[in-house]
Amino acid sequence: MKALLDGVTIAEAEKDDLVRIEGNWYFPPSALKEGALVESPTPYTCAWKGSAQYFSVRAGNGEFADGAWSYPTPHSTAIERVGRDFSGYVAFDPRVEIVD
Repeated sequence: MKALLDGVTIAEAEKDDLVRIEGNWYFPPSALKEGALVESPTPYTCAWKGSAQYFSVRAGNGEFADGAWSYPTPHSTAIERVGRDFSGYVAFDPRVEIVD
C-alpha cells in the first residue's frame, strides 16, 4: 500500500505490515520515505492510545502541516486492544491518499 500526497509517495509497505485503527492505516516506520515527515510541536493525547507525535508532511515543494501522526509509546492496554504493537507507526490525514 502507498500513502500519496499530491501524487508523491511518502510511505509504502505491504498491506500485512500495516495496522488498521479506527479507520486509519498506520504504516511502519520503515515504510516512510526519507525526509517526508518533519516533527510538529502540536500536542495531542488520545484517552486510550496515549500521547501522539504530529508531523508535517513534505511532498514535492509543499508541506502539509500536521498531516501525519504517530504514537511513539502507546499505552500497553492500547497494544492489547489493537492486538499488535503499533509503536512509532504513522497514520495520515484523510487528505493523504492511501492506495492499495
